[in-house]
Amino acid sequence: MIFLKLLTRIQDYFEDISMGKFVIYMVLIAWASTTIMPLLWVTNNSFRTTEEIVNHPFSLPSSFNLENYELAQARVAILNSYKNSIIMSGTTVIIVLFLGGLAGYVIARFDFVFKSVIKKLLVIGLMIPAFVTVVPVYELLIKFDLVNTYLALILPHTAGNLVFAIMMLAAYMSSLSTEIEEAALLDGASRWQIFTRIFVPMSRPAFATVGIFTFLWSYNDLFSALVYVSHKEVQPITVLLAKVSTMYGTDLGLQATAVVITVIPVLLVYIILQKQIIKGLTQGAVKG
Repeated sequence: MIFLKLLTRIQDYFEDISMGKFVIYMVLIAWASTTIMPLLWVTNNSFRTTEEIVNHPFSLPSSFNLENYELAQARVAILNSYKNSIIMSGTTVIIVLFLGGLAGYVIARFDFVFKSVIKKLLVIGLMIPAFVTVVPVYELLIKFDLVNTYLALILPHTAGNLVFAIMMLAAYMSSLSTEIEEAALLDGASRWQIFTRIFVPMSRPAFATVGIFTFLWSYNDLFSALVYVSHKEVQPITVLLAKVSTMYGTDLGLQATAVVITVIPVLLVYIILQKQIIKGLTQGAVKG
């Protein structure tokens, strides 16, 4: 009965839309399925044995079995790598948002000497591939004895994302109305108070957009982790996932479990912040 009511509502909804919108919706649904279906398939296989996956790759699990998740922790200490990734990526996001917010506010609301030069340098900074900085960054990390520490990834990731953060936040803040800022100055508010109490709350969509892009870039960066962090105690989850594929290549259930555990934080961050991200991208693009 409930299923029939749902179908009726869907039918009524599509009767009220134009053919153009219907085609767009169908294309979007087809595109989304290319991402959702593989994720559901991997999640389903994380509760199954390798034999079941090979013999019946698209069947549902016979029981809700958590053995693969227990093996993931017992064999490769996946929770420790989970912790390392969250600490590194979370710290990177906080630093980037703080420094990027301050710099973006200054560029958006102040006129000073060499402002145009700084903006051009920021654009140039976006064009420099991160791979060309690996050798000099690694030499600096060795010099300051930071290799195989959390800072070995936090500092390069912060530097790599800061340019994007400054440009994104500056573009968004420059689109905000100046009346509230002028009123706050007349009331005796300091620049710090204006930034923290007015611009930060009003720029939440932009901060959310920068935050999730920074988190994704830092969380998924396998190359830097392989170069700067070689000790098992501080390796992030991406390195562990690569090792699982190499060491346990025949254990398909364990590999699926590792993938699911790796993807969970990314999904949670995006689901929580998706509305703010879309708003930040669209408003910054139109008014920036």
